Amino acid sequence: MHIAGNPATLTPLQRELIETAAALGREKFAPRAARYDREASFPFENYADLRESGLLKICVPRAYGGHGADFATYVMVAAEIGRHCGSTALSYNMHVCSCMWSGFIADALDMTPEQRADHETNRALLYKNIVEGGKVYSQPFSEGGAAAAGKAPWGTLAHPVEGGYRVSGRKIFASLAGAADYYGVLCTLDKPGATQRDSMYLAVPADAPGVSVSGDWDPLGMRGTVSRTLVFEDVFVPGTARLMPEGLYFQAALRFPHMFATLSPTYMGIAQAAYDFTVAYLRAEVPGMPPVKRRMYPTKQIGVAQMRVMLEQTRALFLQNARDAAVDPDKDTRMRLYAAHYTIMENAQAMTALAIRTCGGQSLLKSLPIERLYRDSRCGSLMLPWTAELCLDRLGRECLYESGERDEEIE
Repeated sequence: MHIAGNPATLTPLQRELIETAAALGREKFAPRAARYDREASFPFENYADLRESGLLKICVPRAYGGHGADFATYVMVAAEIGRHCGSTALSYNMHVCSCMWSGFIADALDMTPEQRADHETNRALLYKNIVEGGKVYSQPFSEGGAAAAGKAPWGTLAHPVEGGYRVSGRKIFASLAGAADYYGVLCTLDKPGATQRDSMYLAVPADAPGVSVSGDWDPLGMRGTVSRTLVFEDVFVPGTARLMPEGLYFQAALRFPHMFATLSPTYMGIAQAAYDFTVAYLRAEVPGMPPVKRRMYPTKQIGVAQMRVMLEQTRALFLQNARDAAVDPDKDTRMRLYAAHYTIMENAQAMTALAIRTCGGQSLLKSLPIERLYRDSRCGSLMLPWTAELCLDRLGRECLYESGERDEEIE
């Protein structure tokens, strides 16, 4: 089954990139996934394959030597990768976001001519690092406070100095910690009265003095992301490290909310993988297992039918959301985005749970992938900036209130 449902609707570029991801996933990523999960080790081999295949530059504009993929193309490719290795897909998202945010998202924002010229110079360095140097970028987000949910300024500060900035702060759950070449750090310009409008997005070299990685990494799921804690102690970065001009991240967050939904394709892929495995298991087509069919039992047929219904519901929202992505979406589109993100994250977990119940006791064994898919799927609804609860909170409020509306206080 194609990750996009009907592949006839795809562009030639979309077809090519998804086929590349599918081949890598089947032949390379899936066979390695259990080891990365068991060891909680980073999938360096998978990234070597992504580099060689050209997928690291998927959202680098064509003018800079990349594929120039749009949002819809990227999320389908990411979902296909997630179908084979959730940890690789999730960390790959952190890398690709640096290209999307500095690329087609930034192009849609309001900038002065001076800002745009400066941005062109800076992003040319980013793209050269990826296209010619094969460098990997990450996107450490969480700090353990309200900033990652968009409720407060970042605690990590960028203090302006001659030629650039001095960055100090701490990021937790930092995917690719110790593996990325550059950390795309979201921080706040250090000045009196700084607010969320003073957000910065800086590429901090992993080998810069003052950068360190701390803590262990032994979580329930997504173990191959190696999301340890990053510490920045008075780290100097040049002005050319700006992945967006000063203050532009805040505008991007308001005007392109789909930028916060790039985690969900991974979980779309996991939902697909749960269905794939269940069908193969019931048909006795799982490699290395005895050829004992279980498809003739009505309870199994009902279980897999329920999974297929849930999968198609999830895919429909996933693909509609991909088509909707644009700057300045209307209220209805924004609410559909919340609903899609919530549905994908929650349904991935529900489908893996149903897969275990349908397949039976052997599916609990670590020798089979469904146990790992179940643990990985549990992580989605907990991930900032849009956890399941935050999606419901935003959606419920926007369903009932128009912009600027307030309730009268009841005495």
